[in-house]
Amino acid sequence: MPPRDDPEPAAGPPRRLVHLNLSFLRDRHLQRILSLAGHELALGRPRPGDGVLVWGQSPVAARGEAMAARHAAPVVRVEDAFLRSLRPGRMGDKSLGLLLDPVGVHFDGRAPSALEQMLASHPLDDSNLLARARDGMARLSALHLSKYNMHDPAIPAPAAGYVLVIDQTRNDASVAASGATERSFREMLILAQEENPRARVVIKTHPETALGLRPGHYDDGDLNDRVSFAPADISPHVLLAGAVAVYAVSSQLGFEAILAGHRPHLFGTPFYAGWGLSDDRNPTAHSLQARRRSLTRAQLFAAAMIEAPLWYDPCRDRMCRFEDVVDQLEAEVRAWRQDRHGHVATAMRLWKRGRLQAVFGAHKPLIFQNDPAKAAVVAAQKGRPLLIWAGKEPAGFAADTPILRVEDGFLRSRGLGAALIPPLSLVTDDLGIYYDPTRPSRLEAMIMGPLPPGGHSRAERLIAALTASGVTKYNVGSAALPALPPGRRILVPGQVEDDASILKGGGAVRSNPGLLQAAMDANPGAVILYKPHPDVEAGLRPGAIATLPAGVIAVPNTDAATLLAQVNEVWTMTSLLGFEALLRGLAVTTLGAPFYAGWGLTRDLGPVPARRLRRPDGSLTRIDLATLAHAALIAYPRYYDPVSKRPCPPEVALHRLTHGPWPAPGPANRVLSKLQGLFASRAHLWR
Repeated sequence: MPPRDDPEPAAGPPRRLVHLNLSFLRDRHLQRILSLAGHELALGRPRPGDGVLVWGQSPVAARGEAMAARHAAPVVRVEDAFLRSLRPGRMGDKSLGLLLDPVGVHFDGRAPSALEQMLASHPLDDSNLLARARDGMARLSALHLSKYNMHDPAIPAPAAGYVLVIDQTRNDASVAASGATERSFREMLILAQEENPRARVVIKTHPETALGLRPGHYDDGDLNDRVSFAPADISPHVLLAGAVAVYAVSSQLGFEAILAGHRPHLFGTPFYAGWGLSDDRNPTAHSLQARRRSLTRAQLFAAAMIEAPLWYDPCRDRMCRFEDVVDQLEAEVRAWRQDRHGHVATAMRLWKRGRLQAVFGAHKPLIFQNDPAKAAVVAAQKGRPLLIWAGKEPAGFAADTPILRVEDGFLRSRGLGAALIPPLSLVTDDLGIYYDPTRPSRLEAMIMGPLPPGGHSRAERLIAALTASGVTKYNVGSAALPALPPGRRILVPGQVEDDASILKGGGAVRSNPGLLQAAMDANPGAVILYKPHPDVEAGLRPGAIATLPAGVIAVPNTDAATLLAQVNEVWTMTSLLGFEALLRGLAVTTLGAPFYAGWGLTRDLGPVPARRLRRPDGSLTRIDLATLAHAALIAYPRYYDPVSKRPCPPEVALHRLTHGPWPAPGPANRVLSKLQGLFASRAHLWR
């Protein structure tokens, strides 16, 4: 417990915040976060009870401080939170979180701040809070997330055993405020070499320095046979993993070093100094007096990352929890890492190209080339991966460039792909594709691989939300059902009979009549319900049954989720409805080899690949539902929010499908849909 004379936590900032800063007036993002947090932002003089808002200790903050002094109003300082964005603010990215401080500013070790008071006096002993902190630390490390995130986790660190020295930008306010000077960086580099005479020294430059936005304190003149720069784009987490010691002034990377298990040597007094987790070489008089408590890493993280910040969800436009920001940033960083070099796209229909450009071309526009062979040449010349619609690779096609096969994801839309409704989710696969069991796929690898930190509980929450909301892949059909007879009800979902999942993953039974007959033969006395595939019902794809067998009840144009709530079991060839049934706890029998078969969750009568049944060590492969759902719904697909027009996590896609708004397809799509249906029906007659 803290000493009895530790400061009490400060009261919250005033509701109304006035300012003299025109940039605040233009910054609608900042205004929105503060508004959602319950504050009113106004330009002008403070009234009684108002606060004066300034940005940290920026050069223009002095004007606001002077006005606050004249009117005896409190100064409220705002700064970015410690998990900010993909790019630095100087490149235009808006912050996902803010620190609003009515006491001081977190990086000033010479005076109190709200974060310091929280660290000094908050109990930080709630088991749920600390469990969230431990999960959060593990997730940031596993995902390689930091304050800024234009780094590549695939870049290797130097050979382990080096000393890491962390640079910062020149004239950064946090350096002077932490009691340090430019000379502190000289001293730090010298001591790192003297105190570790047998170790190499690696300097990590600030991301803004690496991007050429602001100079740092070190340059090539500081290098020697023992001192070198780390690769500019290396992940901080990779660097920290290979270091034997860490030296910092006041950089946030020093905080991340503590989270990674280091005890950094600090030459300034940042917010994370003085709590027993660092070697403090230059403590301020204030910090020696105010920071007399020992904290654990989880307690430090809980205060700085969970309790103190105002976190903002940019897709759902609302305040949110730390975990929601991690989900959002994970989606955005994943898109950047996969797309930053650009792609050459081939075998993509014209109506799909707009959404493909939005999903994969945000960082560098896609180059579309109709001919796959020519596309492979262009991709090789430009050093770009090749995007190709799954199943459209020509026979014998081989490319020397990396290939990503693209398909719709499993939470797709409100409407059919055959009706030209753009998808919310797309999957990319560098090994194969999920519906083709004749070769390994990236989805299979994800199912068999270990879950990331927090992945199991996140998948369980997503399953619960998805099933409670009644969302499925297409979300079409009526919720009204005919009166169903009592008994053991088995749902048989019809499929598009020339669908690639049947052509690649079908077993002995490959037709809808054959599927129905197999279910009837194996289940005498059961109530058999047959649901035609929505694309077939719409007349867009083949697979219709002219006359159903006697005793089979047709349930056309019905909502899949409503129907699943009324049955006991599903029999299918390879339909995704089998996966949706598993999510709802139903028994599933497969006659083919869909991606969800072979893991111990279904009764498999089809040709399941042997590689799914046993692991390389010979042990039986058995996974639980949450592991399957995490791979299929979280790790494998990429989601796109058509409202905010940014990458998003599956939780946002589910929110859009449940609550909207849902952008309607334009008139061009409707015309194309009708033409596609006309041509599909004529082609079926011509066959």
